[in-house]
Amino acid sequence: MQELSLSAKARLIFSIPVIIAALGYFVDIYDLLLFGIVRIPSLKALGLNPDVDGTFILNAQMIGLLLGGIFWGIFGDKKGRLSVLFGSILVYSLANIACGFLPYFPKEHLVYQYAGLRFIAGVGLAGELGAGITLVSESLPKNLRAIGTSVVAGFGLMGAVVAQLTVELAGGWNISYIIGGIMGIVLLILRVSVSESGIYKNIEHKNVSKGNFLSFFTNKDRLIRYLKCIAVGLPTWYCIGILAVLANQFAPEMGIKDLNPGKAIMWAYIGISVGDLTSGFISHALKSRKMAIFYMLLFTLIGVAVMLFGNTNTETKYYMFCVWLGLGTGYWAMFVTLAAEQFGTNIRNTATTTVPNMVRGLVPVMILAFDSLKGNFSIVESAAIVGVVVFGLAFYSSLTISETHNKDLEFTE
Repeated sequence: MQELSLSAKARLIFSIPVIIAALGYFVDIYDLLLFGIVRIPSLKALGLNPDVDGTFILNAQMIGLLLGGIFWGIFGDKKGRLSVLFGSILVYSLANIACGFLPYFPKEHLVYQYAGLRFIAGVGLAGELGAGITLVSESLPKNLRAIGTSVVAGFGLMGAVVAQLTVELAGGWNISYIIGGIMGIVLLILRVSVSESGIYKNIEHKNVSKGNFLSFFTNKDRLIRYLKCIAVGLPTWYCIGILAVLANQFAPEMGIKDLNPGKAIMWAYIGISVGDLTSGFISHALKSRKMAIFYMLLFTLIGVAVMLFGNTNTETKYYMFCVWLGLGTGYWAMFVTLAAEQFGTNIRNTATTTVPNMVRGLVPVMILAFDSLKGNFSIVESAAIVGVVVFGLAFYSSLTISETHNKDLEFTE
């Protein structure tokens, strides 16, 4: 095959599917992390407990992501990638606009109303990344897939930074929800110009089982691939879900006056954005998905160890380590691309959508383990124990999973 010129490569990398997927992921991340950013001010304003009620609402959102991942994954393989990109953004945009009007809701059972809306938002948010990465992976030449998906994630993850800045500048946490919902509706209109994946069109009318979620559990080899994909991504949400979202819990033990979870999330995602943009080029240079992930995992583990046990005694130091962990866990796009490349076209969207949402859905399990350990260990020690398990699974999986660099995606299971 003739080598593409630099300008031809640039046109492909910045093509309409990549740009629209990047914008979609930007809005997705904005809305996904907005509750973590406004958790304390919104719950205090509504007369709710930021820790107890906040954990309940966060878990509701994460369960929504888990269930939504399964629904949109199957839907995308049965009805096409674009159907997910349209449906999911409509669901989470409307849910976020509704969250903006929570101050006007009846005060009775307000925590359940908030949790219900975040659950619905979670269901919608679950479809965005998987469908976007699948569409981009199937639209780009195999030698440009890693770079293209890194562009999607690197730009998209800046949504977390914009979310924090919006909260600070909008004048109210509820206004930030409404802004996020409106951005989603605008993007929905822009998506009219996107075409369906050519690879998916090739099997659309073929007599082959599509979107069979149970097929991941009926074949041993397929199940092992699926579980390894999930395990590879666990450290990303360990760092965000515990070390960033729950940053305020670490402040007293570390001798820090105060830690703002919103700022911790923002600084982490600044690092993640840079890491995600870099990870594709690292994979491209190493000609390996798994080794790029392995080295970034190692970098992250060192950061976690120094953060927890290296005399992190000021707010500035803590946020600096959030950037470090963000840089390391910036393999998120590579991890989702790895999942897309592991499975055939007929269940690819199901895999690519459910895998990252299984990781997000396991955040309540990590938090539950963290909270349970706090009864016998310090907060730092509890976080470290959870980290040992999470990183152990990720290292094993990244080293033993199949390499997919330059793999042809035109196959079915």
